[in-house]
Amino acid sequence: MFRDELRTLWTAPRVPDPPARVRRDWVLLAAGLACAGLEAAWRADVVWWPVSVLVTAGLCLATLWRRTHPLAMVVLAFGAGIVLTLVDLVAGHPRPVGLYTGAILLVLVYALPRWGSGRDIVLGSAVLLAEFVTSVIAGPAEVGEHLGSLVVLAFPGVVGATVRLWSTSRRRELEQLRSRERVELARELHDTVAHHVSAIVIRAQAGRVLAGADPASAVETLAGVEEEGARTLEAMRAMVGALRAGDARAELAPPAGVADLERLARTADGALPVDLRLQGPLDRLPPAVDAAVYRIVQESVTNATRHAAQATTVVVRVAGDPDRVRVSVRDDGVAAGRGRGPGGYGLTGLRERASLLGGTLRAGPCADGGWLVEAELPRGGVVSRVDPGSHR
Repeated sequence: MFRDELRTLWTAPRVPDPPARVRRDWVLLAAGLACAGLEAAWRADVVWWPVSVLVTAGLCLATLWRRTHPLAMVVLAFGAGIVLTLVDLVAGHPRPVGLYTGAILLVLVYALPRWGSGRDIVLGSAVLLAEFVTSVIAGPAEVGEHLGSLVVLAFPGVVGATVRLWSTSRRRELEQLRSRERVELARELHDTVAHHVSAIVIRAQAGRVLAGADPASAVETLAGVEEEGARTLEAMRAMVGALRAGDARAELAPPAGVADLERLARTADGALPVDLRLQGPLDRLPPAVDAAVYRIVQESVTNATRHAAQATTVVVRVAGDPDRVRVSVRDDGVAAGRGRGPGGYGLTGLRERASLLGGTLRAGPCADGGWLVEAELPRGGVVSRVDPGSHR
């Protein structure tokens, strides 16, 4: 069993697309070099002053590659530590070579399980263990001091592994959310298209009955319409059958849209009143855009009802023009709860839906209080492929 777990760890992939450089990397580098310079200038007991300064500066520089090359940086830093420990042992130095600022290498210990592959973690841990054993053999410290050093060395790695597990779990939840949003969008598209295709089939059948006295070409045309419509309907039903994952209901009814917003405003859950105003041409929206507008308003009103403390009203504005549809939902309450944050799963689903349709969605607190959700969707509703992601 242990062998299987080790094999699983060994084959674990690296975190995809780690950021190479961010602003805090340069801040960390500058702080490390500054501390190393001050320490070298003020300390009088530095052993091998030039070597100590150069090694510490190298450790600071190694932090720049801790995400993209975590194993190499750990081997470089702790391999140098092993060599210097052995040099201290042979030369009998009263103090170890290096500066206290060299503790910056603990950042590399954090980065190893945070960004590395399973192979990197195993090999890097072996290097860390080798460095610890070398220091135990070479150092005259008590057992308690060695145990304390081991805890200090292992703690950043534990934190890095914890952050990685949390990040991986959240990424999987977001991927599942995006998948569910795509399935729901596909279902809405299917139901709407199936509704219209069913009408085409019925009309084509009626046309064949009424076209008995017309030329044969008209009958053949109507038969082709019927055949093509029936084939399309069958293919759509087969496609969505897998997407619905066991849902046997296949009602041929279009999803809720802009026309249902007034009913939504009247029946919103809770006592929070909804001020709804529709402006511009909104009667001929594509089915996917029509459904997306309803879902954005529905989710935003639900969030306001559940999480907007001390709110007195929710203002909903939906405006249409020849090219785009704009949606605005604002409350005057106090934001509270996960679903209101920028990373809330409800808002993430709305952003995914808007992106799939080629639009945008923004959400956040207002300067004068309350919470605002704004979305813009093209009337064309062209579905695009979007794969957003983020790294810490």
